[in-house]
Amino acid sequence: MKPFLGPDFLLTTEPARRLFHEWAADQPILDYHNHLPPDQVADDVRFDDLAVLWLGGDHYKWRQMRSNGVPEALITGRKPDRETFRAWAATVPKLVGNPLYHWTHLELARYFGITEVLNPESCDRIYDGANAMMRGPGFSAQALLQKMNVRAVCTTDDPADDLAAHTRHKGSVVLAPTFRPDKAVAVDSLGWPAYLERLGKSANLEIRTLDDLKAALGRRHEAFHASGCRLSDHALVVPPSRKATAITMETAFTSYLRGKPVSEEAREALQTDLLTEIGLLNTKRGWTMQLHIGAQRNLNRRMFDKLGPDTGYDAISDEPIGRALGEFLNLLDEQGALPRVILYSLNPVHDLLASLMGCFQDGSTAGKLQLGSAWWFNDHIDGMTLQLKALANLGLLSRFVGMLTDSRSFLSFPRHEYFRRVLCALVGGWMEDGLVPGDYPLIGALVKGICYTNARDFFRLPGL
Repeated sequence: MKPFLGPDFLLTTEPARRLFHEWAADQPILDYHNHLPPDQVADDVRFDDLAVLWLGGDHYKWRQMRSNGVPEALITGRKPDRETFRAWAATVPKLVGNPLYHWTHLELARYFGITEVLNPESCDRIYDGANAMMRGPGFSAQALLQKMNVRAVCTTDDPADDLAAHTRHKGSVVLAPTFRPDKAVAVDSLGWPAYLERLGKSANLEIRTLDDLKAALGRRHEAFHASGCRLSDHALVVPPSRKATAITMETAFTSYLRGKPVSEEAREALQTDLLTEIGLLNTKRGWTMQLHIGAQRNLNRRMFDKLGPDTGYDAISDEPIGRALGEFLNLLDEQGALPRVILYSLNPVHDLLASLMGCFQDGSTAGKLQLGSAWWFNDHIDGMTLQLKALANLGLLSRFVGMLTDSRSFLSFPRHEYFRRVLCALVGGWMEDGLVPGDYPLIGALVKGICYTNARDFFRLPGL
């Protein structure tokens, strides 16, 4: 029997072990998509309670605690403390088979050196021991990032955000914003007119027309670029892909601003036009456009009304995306607005995405279109393996920009190690079976690129 999470965890062949320990393990981390609070990074906040650091805001854990019968009062109904941690510790033994079981123990081991299995018997010992360690050095926000060899993090920021945290940030870890204009594109949202007022103030421009909105987005895009931003990010259930006349879109804009009804066709055309404008801005400044597709959000209306978004009530959408995504990419391409793109689907249709990518690779940039890493409900061993195989089968695995955390937690970075072990297990298995040459410099360079250098060279973040 192998030890739990031993040094060769997941590495079942000699080539896998060599690739991980010699080529992957020590690579830096460029986490190009996460939801860390930038002010906590910039201010290098200290943490002194494991329950707050580990369970506050982590809806992955909240979902499983609910599944284990933990009452909401112990999850989000109070500031996390010993009782919340005990409820989590009682849930952990029930997680066998879930990636959270691995992540939990990797996080305890990598940040605290704690290798004891978390359960109700060890709960208080681990909680008190970790809290004692956190009162010493090494547990501020930036220290936690440095402990995991994180070179850069790209936070998720609204165009109206002032980027003050990014401006004042000092430290060895690069802190870059990401341009997330979802609220600007959500033209049918009840809060859209109020949002445009906020965006206009940020851009020093009153937004009265569609051209005004584009100008405001352009000003904020320029400000983000000056702050080190090199990526936009877009959450789409299905990408919009409809053309319309300028008059039709201006009429739809005015109607939404005044709270009047708009046809579905006009709504989709207006959203397509706005996303195309952002594509043009990205192309102009050499940014990468991330399309996160296929998440049904806030399905439990009662809990949304109580807790708000991002609290664990989202799911995978099964709406077809192939035709719409292909048409959207073609619209961008026709208008010279197709920047570097990363495609993610929460519904793991990796072969579909990989086949679409091949239609728009144009030789201008190696790996211009990327198959995004296994995301959210897919970032487990099976999901990562399926994504890697799809890319290898239909594209260039060697050009892949690798893993991200998509997390709000400063303790989530062992997920990169998890991914690297899955990667080395897969590629090392190919070496073991004679499917690729036993050429360690060749295959090791592929692994090293996927772990860090491909992302560094692809995104070209200032400071790296």
